[in-house]
Amino acid sequence: MQLHNIQSKTKFRRGQRIGRGGKRGTTAGRGTKGQKARAGHKIRPALRDIIKKIPKSRGFKFRSFAPKVEVLNLSDLNEVYKEGETVSPATLVERGLLDRMKGRLPKVKILGQGELKKKLIFKDVELSRPARAKAGS
Repeated sequence: MQLHNIQSKTKFRRGQRIGRGGKRGTTAGRGTKGQKARAGHKIRPALRDIIKKIPKSRGFKFRSFAPKVEVLNLSDLNEVYKEGETVSPATLVERGLLDRMKGRLPKVKILGQGELKKKLIFKDVELSRPARAKAGS
């Protein structure tokens, strides 16, 4: 075996160049001249610059900053509260029904599923229409 007898396993093939074959001719659908017709980098998207300036809102899993609302049902309150007590985000966290969100008290909405067997006072808590009717407030 000599060097001139050795053949590579794969054939060497140059990359396809603009305007060769493919029914589009010289400009290959790029129009004539200008930045968009040239090879290499294209125009930098303006939106990218805006996103780069706001580091908090970057990343694939970015979600809105809107506060998340924790949901509870009236039936959940029966076991934890006594007659005439106040239901608030602070007392809900204190009694283990909710957890703090990033060190803050969560926004809470109480839905009307189940029955409320005690008279409770609601403070800083949203109530759905059925829950308000059942709670009598």
